[in-house]
Amino acid sequence: MRFELDPELTDAVREQIVTLWTDASNAGGSIGFVGQVTRGDVEPVARAAFDGIAAGIDRLLVGYDEDGAVAAMLILVSQRFALSEHWRTVGRVMVHPRRQGRGEGAALMREGERIGRAMGLAGLQITVRGGMGLERFYGPLGYREVGRLPGALRVAPGDDRDEVLMWLDLS
Repeated sequence: MRFELDPELTDAVREQIVTLWTDASNAGGSIGFVGQVTRGDVEPVARAAFDGIAAGIDRLLVGYDEDGAVAAMLILVSQRFALSEHWRTVGRVMVHPRRQGRGEGAALMREGERIGRAMGLAGLQITVRGGMGLERFYGPLGYREVGRLPGALRVAPGDDRDEVLMWLDLS
């Protein structure tokens, strides 16, 4: 997988990201949705993310497959608050379902860490949906649980999940 930071957000790249996001969500990824979604569900959320990237506030890391298609991504999201400019939230982490299980998610996260260090950041924060086992993925990458919001995510009536806050110290 070849990584690129802040690729030009052409219509083709935007379309491929929406497709990736839809496919990853429909495969069970916890990237802002629950259950099956359509492109129509994903597009407005993606547009909001694209706005922050296009403004230069947030940073987009894309992983391309051997054919040059978007196969993975994450966003380093600014808090948009001067006192928090020394760290970023890692958001919208996804790898296409056909490529999962190959270590590409870990490679994507390591590249995000490398970029965070190059930016001079003190740390990276990620929130994960409890009950998905994601802590077991991020833990070996150096992230540690620093907080938990009990029942903060309602994925269905009667199914509230913890929002788990994890931190990677880059200092």
